[in-house]
Amino acid sequence: GAGNPPQGLLNRLQWMQERYRLNAADRVLQKTPFTFDVSVWELFWPLIAGARLVLAKPGGHRDPQYLIDLIARERVTVTHFVPSMLRAFLDDPILQPDSCRSLRLVIASGEALTPDLLRRFYARVSGAELHNLYGPTETSIEVTAWPCKPSDADGTVPIGFPIANTRIQILDPEGQPVPVGVPGELMIGGVPVGRGYLGRPDLTAERFVPDPFPAPGETGARLYRSGDLARRRPD
Repeated sequence: GAGNPPQGLLNRLQWMQERYRLNAADRVLQKTPFTFDVSVWELFWPLIAGARLVLAKPGGHRDPQYLIDLIARERVTVTHFVPSMLRAFLDDPILQPDSCRSLRLVIASGEALTPDLLRRFYARVSGAELHNLYGPTETSIEVTAWPCKPSDADGTVPIGFPIANTRIQILDPEGQPVPVGVPGELMIGGVPVGRGYLGRPDLTAERFVPDPFPAPGETGARLYRSGDLARRRPD
C-alpha cells in the first residue's frame, strides 16, 4: 500500500481543474476500479467542480462496446483510458468518428502512449483532445502532462511537463543531473510525494530519498525514485 498525503491529492485535483476547467455542462465517466489511483480524480474532480459524475457498471471498463454506448447515451465529455484499453476502444468496429461526439477530453495514463495509437485516436475520434499523463501511485497519481498533437505521432510521445508544485529531476547513478538528451532515472519531488509504503520501512527508505536539490527554505524534502528512465528533449 502506498500512503499519500491529503495535500498531494488536493494539489492534484486543483491542478486538474485549473488546467482542464470542468463546468456544470461536463459529464465525467467514472470507470476505473477504486483500487487504482486514477479512480480518485475520476470520483472527486467532478464533485469539486459542479460537474456530473457518470458511473459505469462494475466491469464495464473492460467492454469497449458498452463504453461507446454509455458515452453516447450519457453525453460524457471527459474520460480516461489506459493505452491498452484505448486501443481496444478505438479498434471496436461500432466506433465511428461521430459515435462519441460529446467527448472533449480523453486522458491517457498508466502505460506508454505510442505514436501509432495517438495517430489512430485522431483518425477515429472527432472533436476531442488527447492528453498524455504520467505518474506513479506513490506520488499522488499523475505528475506530468502533455497535450498531444497529431504531429507527435512522428516520434516518441512526450510525458510532458510537471504539474503544479511538482519537481522532476533526471539523475545519474551518482545522483547528479544528466545533460539534455541523456537518459537518467526520473525522480519526483514537491508536494505530491507520498508518505511511503504501509508497513515497509525498508522499501520506503530505498525509494523515498532525501532531495539533494530542495527548493529555497525547504527542509526535509524527499524525492521518489520512480525506477523509470527518462530524458529531457532540447525543447
